This record gives sequence, C-alpha cells and structure tokens, in this order.
Amino acid sequence: MKFTARTLAAGVAFGAAASLTNALSSPYVAPGRGIDGTVWASCAKVLSLLLDAGWAWAALAVAMGFLAGAVGRGALSGATALIAATSAYYTVDVLGWGAGTDAVDWLVAGVPLGLLLGMVGAAARRPGVVGLVAALTVPVGAAVQMLLLPPRPYPRVTATVVVAEVAVWAGCALGAGWAVHRFWAGRARYAGGVTR
Repeated sequence: MKFTARTLAAGVAFGAAASLTNALSSPYVAPGRGIDGTVWASCAKVLSLLLDAGWAWAALAVAMGFLAGAVGRGALSGATALIAATSAYYTVDVLGWGAGTDAVDWLVAGVPLGLLLGMVGAAARRPGVVGLVAALTVPVGAAVQMLLLPPRPYPRVTATVVVAEVAVWAGCALGAGWAVHRFWAGRARYAGGVTR
C-alpha cells in the first residue's frame, strides 16, 4: 500500500510538473506571460522540452517498475505511474489555463504502455543480458527519439534547445554507462563465485 502511494505521488508530481513547465515556457498562457523574456522562461523551456518528451514519460514507468522489484508489481507500478501522471497533467492543464482535450486517449494508451514499461523496469534489476537489455531501454529510446524527433519546435535553433539536447545526450550516455557497468560488475561477481 505504501509503495502504491509513492508511485501515485511520483506520477502526480511528474504530470503536474510537465504541465506547469509547458505553461511557464509559453507566452500565450497566463503563467508564461508573466515571465516571458526572463531567464526563468528559458529554464522552463528547457524543462518543458525534457519533461514533454516521450522518453521521459517512458522513463517514469520504467523507474517505477525498477523500484517495485518483481515483474508483476513492476507492471502495475508502471501503469499506475503513467495513469497518475496523465491525470495530473490534464487536470493542471484544465484548471490552470483551460487546455487539455486528448486526456482519454493518453489514459487509454498509458495502461498497456505502463504495464510493458513497468515490466521492463523490473527486468532491469536482473543480472545478465536480460537485465542489460532492459536497462538500456530508456537510454536507447531517448537516443532514437533525439535522432528522429529532436526537440526543435522552432525554425531556428535556440540556446534552450541546445541545452535540452545536451542534457538528453548526457543522460543517454550516463544511463547506458550505468547499465553496462552493472552488467560487467554482475559478470565479475558471478565469475568470482559470488551469487546474488
């Protein structure tokens, strides 16, 4: 029960933060109009580009699955986190600035995606190749999204876009490095006769 509450809280915090940073980064809605042209608007834009990316939402579900441990709990945690995040995102959108029309579509998609990604997160705890592949899911997914759909919503590249892209590539490298390090450390323990 305590873990479910933490999963719900993480999902709500993530969804609300994604909605709020979107609003703060836009000069077309009230929260963003007040800070337009300031360094805070630039920071909000960077965070918006990071939190609004598909890989970031996938990472939320994978992380909750990883923390849950077992595959079944991981699947449930991944789906719960995405449902909570989507609900919070659109609730903040609607209450804050009257936006948000495709909530149902994302809630429906969040269930199977959350189940799958939560299982991937739980599998990332396993030693060996299965754990390595599961742990590489988010870094590789983020890299693929950066190559196919980089966060460049404007005709020209801005400093905020460059900062967001550098942050994502750094995160990809760190995530992949962590996954590979865990894999080789596990192999070394196994070769040395240490079992988990």
